[in-house]
Amino acid sequence: MKIYAVTVLIAFAALSYGCNTKGSVSGKNLSGAGASFPFPAYSKWAYEYHQKTNIQINYQSVGSGAGIAQIKKKTVDFGASDKPLKVEELDKHGLMQFPMLMGGVVVVFNIPGIKTGELKLTPEIISGIFSCKVKKWNDHEIVKINPTLKLPDEEINTIHRADGSGTTWIFTNYLSKVSPVWKKNTGTGKAVSWPCGIGGKGNEGVAANIKKIKNSIGYVEYAYSLQNSIPFTLIRNKSGKFVKPSSSSFQAAAANAEWEKTPGFRVVLTDQNGEDSWPITGATFILIHRVQPDKGKIKALTSYFKWCYENGGESAKKLHYVPMPSKVVRLVEKQWKTLTVK
Repeated sequence: MKIYAVTVLIAFAALSYGCNTKGSVSGKNLSGAGASFPFPAYSKWAYEYHQKTNIQINYQSVGSGAGIAQIKKKTVDFGASDKPLKVEELDKHGLMQFPMLMGGVVVVFNIPGIKTGELKLTPEIISGIFSCKVKKWNDHEIVKINPTLKLPDEEINTIHRADGSGTTWIFTNYLSKVSPVWKKNTGTGKAVSWPCGIGGKGNEGVAANIKKIKNSIGYVEYAYSLQNSIPFTLIRNKSGKFVKPSSSSFQAAAANAEWEKTPGFRVVLTDQNGEDSWPITGATFILIHRVQPDKGKIKALTSYFKWCYENGGESAKKLHYVPMPSKVVRLVEKQWKTLTVK
């Protein structure tokens, strides 16, 4: 799967050849930057859309923080973020926000001899590990819920994102909900002051560090766990059930989301109720300017994202994302009608 990731990057380099870095060319080709959380799906969509239309979509997986910064500066046609912006921030910068996909952040590890789905963790243990309070794999709290596993008497090496990241925002939002101590001392953010650990750039960097560092633990978007064959943990959810990440458990977490009642579609899906809900679920969002340079740019943007909604669902599912419900898509398309030209 590493070869796949490299191939995608090469394809993007080819697609972006000749494109202006400050926006698109001729109102047809589009440039975007931001979240690495949805990159496997976005790269697939860009390739398929180019094959169908010959329109180039150059999307750079640089992290949500950088994507937000670039769309605010208008150096790209669209930004992407896993952290939904507040209405006040959207209004300040003249931005429109809408959700494209839903997926899950998973806790991954590298403990020799322990396979994916065998290790169980509770919210308390996860927050304790990343707070550096739980320091060894054979800590009595971990052993108590994993009595059949041979957990080593080794230090836990935590891996986190080094860049401003929507994946980090989702993960720390979850930790802030399940741990008052985490909320007080560290809090929620695209970038936080980690109590300890090693940083990696992008989901790709965290995955690479987990693979090479024994007795490590970190967090990545689910597709990166599968693509890199990195074991993931089961997590006890709000209903007290140990669940595994999957498209169905992500969908269960999103089942009661009230998109239509939430300004700016700012729905947060972490630590949701439901026996089948994956507790670290999140949506990923697109950001565009409400006022565009011309009608051609409006058509290019809305045509591309409409195609993604209508034709990208199956490929997104194969990559273990959850497509947006049709009722949400209708709300988004209604919002597009308010886009204007300078």
